[in-house]
Amino acid sequence: MTDTPLARNACENHSCPQPFPGDILEFPRSKHFSHFGIYYGEKDGVPYVAHLTARDSDSKIVLFGRALKSTVKIDPVDVVGKKYKISNYLDDKHPYRDFQTLVKPEIDEAVGKCVTYDILFHNCEHQATLFRYGLKKSVQVKKK
Repeated sequence: MTDTPLARNACENHSCPQPFPGDILEFPRSKHFSHFGIYYGEKDGVPYVAHLTARDSDSKIVLFGRALKSTVKIDPVDVVGKKYKISNYLDDKHPYRDFQTLVKPEIDEAVGKCVTYDILFHNCEHQATLFRYGLKKSVQVKKK
């Protein structure tokens, strides 16, 4: 299968589990919400995902849907979640950006820097779409 948007969407529709670097991974957390990240690739046979998360449990301060100390982290996929789906849902409306030349350097630059997490305006889904498409979008926020 070739690495094209059409091939990826066909792969998603048939539950193909193999993501490509730059794909958005969606990890179900509850009936209504999911956690999102960008597939970063493999190192020593271990698949990794870049995602926006609280830096640590002690620094997490939630006030009106905001956590003041969040950051982009790169973690093994199975640490973030055992089940996921590829969720490149904006591919038919927006071109995805090249992973090697644009997305990967942006992820590498963002890792470890403090970011304000905001459930309505800058959550993990916003961060994932910002990396992939260059724009912030969260469909799960609109559902609620």
